[in-house]
Amino acid sequence: MYDSVALDIRSAFKTFGGNGASLALWKRGNGNGNGKSAKTVAVNRINLSIRRGEIFGVLGPNGSGKSTLIRLIATLLVPDGGEIIVFGHDVAKEPMAVRRMINRVSVEASFFKKLSPMENLMYGARLYGVSAREASKQIKAILTRLGLEEKNIYRPMEEMSRGMQQKVAIARAFLSSPILLLLDEPTTGLDPRSKREVQAFVRELRDSHDTTILLTTHDMLEAEGLCDRIAIIDGGNIVALDTPENLKKLIPSNGHPTTLEEVFLQLTGKQLVTEDQAE
Repeated sequence: MYDSVALDIRSAFKTFGGNGASLALWKRGNGNGNGKSAKTVAVNRINLSIRRGEIFGVLGPNGSGKSTLIRLIATLLVPDGGEIIVFGHDVAKEPMAVRRMINRVSVEASFFKKLSPMENLMYGARLYGVSAREASKQIKAILTRLGLEEKNIYRPMEEMSRGMQQKVAIARAFLSSPILLLLDEPTTGLDPRSKREVQAFVRELRDSHDTTILLTTHDMLEAEGLCDRIAIIDGGNIVALDTPENLKKLIPSNGHPTTLEEVFLQLTGKQLVTEDQAE
């Protein structure tokens, strides 16, 4: 399965603040007015290689650089240094080629709230160049697979729970048939059953569609159950990278089986806090 490199990150570097030089692509070059703000290193010379067909997890406390890394890979931010190569294409030099191969799901996914999941996804399908007939079939199949009842496929999004909206976001990302799928805390806000449905779908994407998946999460059990390898990030640096089982060997068992959460706390010194809890 792992016969080639899907994602190769070489000394990737990203800062914010300072003179305002490190901003989103569409804001690049705009200063902050006084040029005196402190510079924050969000991603610090990270080196990382993800194999094709791998489900790779990234764990880290809030503010550790996880989401910034995802945005760099997704071409939503421009690296200040280093290289990020997606299936042979540089995100800074060939962003359009990269965008054709990837898609992203995040906790802040947005929709036309007055429209239904079907209407939102049909709109997305047209942007991806998928025919209406093919899109309609795909949308029903994917949403049903994710546990959305057919009656809800035609309800306005504003009447749906956050968890149901998150399932629609995952379905939208898959419509473009990405070969690299970036999942930024995709199960945040989901109930236990919905989490399991999404997790099963993620495995199916890898096993049946040859999709490589990069997952950030605060759910240690989710990371351990889904991921082939996991990187723990703190302060923009990778502090550990290995399989879940090998990561748990990094600290003593203290008379009971070591958990991934204990490893996380030992390496970062920080409690796990989701974005919902932080609010």
